[in-house]
Amino acid sequence: MPESGPVKGLALGCEADTIDAGRKLAQAVTSDRPDRLIIHLAGDLGAGKTTFVRGVLRGLGHAGRVPSPSYTLVEPYELSGYSICHVDLYRLADGKEAQFLGLEDTSAEHSLLLVEWPERAAGCIEPPDLRVVLEIDGSGRRLSVHAENPNSAGLVEAFGAL
Repeated sequence: MPESGPVKGLALGCEADTIDAGRKLAQAVTSDRPDRLIIHLAGDLGAGKTTFVRGVLRGLGHAGRVPSPSYTLVEPYELSGYSICHVDLYRLADGKEAQFLGLEDTSAEHSLLLVEWPERAAGCIEPPDLRVVLEIDGSGRRLSVHAENPNSAGLVEAFGAL
């Protein structure tokens, strides 16, 4: 499917901007209330994927610590009526290992799955509704959000309008 209305090249000057962008996506999610949402996050090491997720979780009401799931692989949350899993697949040696993470449990209603390094399990995890790309750009970052199916195009539009 061709990309549907991506928000391209949003400049993020600092960590606070990345967190704010995540909060804005959370605001779009709570406005649209999709029953289920899968978000793949792409970007090099240090591009701000976990920081962006931290903003999403804060925007959904999480006040506690948001650790990177680099070692635990999966960090679960219950927020704003959603069962949320923040997943980091960087350490997978084989994409088939993803089937042992229990991600099929996130296919229930009212679930939100945020996956860092989804390319490490290509073909072994579900395709995304949204793809968030973070790129290092000098001392800042660039963010783009892409709808990967027609159902998520409204989220991208809502995010872009915030």
